[in-house]
Amino acid sequence: MNPRSRKAAAFLAIALACVSFALQAQSYPAKPIRVLIGFSAGSEIDTIGRLVSQKLSESLGQQLVVENRTGAGGSLAAGQVASAPPDGYTLLINSVSHAAIQALYPKLPFDTVRDFAGISQLTSAPNVLVVAPSQGIRTANELIAAAKQKPGQINFASAGVGSGTHMTLEQFRLATGIQVVHVPYKGVPEVLADTATGRVHTAFAPIGNVLGMIKDGRLVPLAVSTAARSPALPDVPALAESAVPGLDWDQWYGMFAPAKTPREIVNQLSKEVGRGLALPEMRERIGARGSVPKASTPEAFDAFVRAEVEKVTKVVRDGNIRID
Repeated sequence: MNPRSRKAAAFLAIALACVSFALQAQSYPAKPIRVLIGFSAGSEIDTIGRLVSQKLSESLGQQLVVENRTGAGGSLAAGQVASAPPDGYTLLINSVSHAAIQALYPKLPFDTVRDFAGISQLTSAPNVLVVAPSQGIRTANELIAAAKQKPGQINFASAGVGSGTHMTLEQFRLATGIQVVHVPYKGVPEVLADTATGRVHTAFAPIGNVLGMIKDGRLVPLAVSTAARSPALPDVPALAESAVPGLDWDQWYGMFAPAKTPREIVNQLSKEVGRGLALPEMRERIGARGSVPKASTPEAFDAFVRAEVEKVTKVVRDGNIRID
């Protein structure tokens, strides 16, 4: 084949691929969509993820099948999505932990930025620092003082190494200089069960998971992790108010697709997610859990994730956090 023929063949192949992607996008979705969540059923990301998936299913006219693939701070679910065909039929819902796993697991077979296409942020919310009433602690400063009096004797539970709750703990630990023992669990429900009974001393947990337990007196809220107080817990101070000036940790959730997913499909999903989150019913249901709906364009979400990766990588490095 002469050079001119090879160029013509290459151009034809590119043109056919473009037509194929265009036709695929026009007919999308033509079958059910898998949505992987890297944390256990009953966790806040699972609850928010299922709310969004149900609304997206209604607007797209296809079922979204949610699957929990727990383990390694959400990296198992992320890995499955990164290696899935980039056709819009396998999606990931992950949290701020998505920004941590690259630094924590340097031998991952995927890159958390390069191998994913951001679809949209879903929500923004604080984590809440909680203890059991039996601990006799009523403020974050009291907890910090107790940890400094007993170095290495206070244990902190989290939803797993690399989870958003773990990263909140690490930023809190670095800012205060306390020495505590990290106790990783498989998910938030297990964390809260053991925190409420006093089996572990304290924990950070997503606000949506703790509101009911705070209301019925099983947990005492000490502070929230965001710079401002939460409207859902107006009497609970932010850590930044006194205990840890400057601390601002957002337990965000977002939706991703494999990196080479056609842009038409990514944009379509992003627009539908935005429409769903803007509905009064969704704003009310998400707001009742202490979260704020926060849709974004794919471009804005990709930029946000890159910034979060830099931020969390610094926490991992400064905290000398290692996976054994």
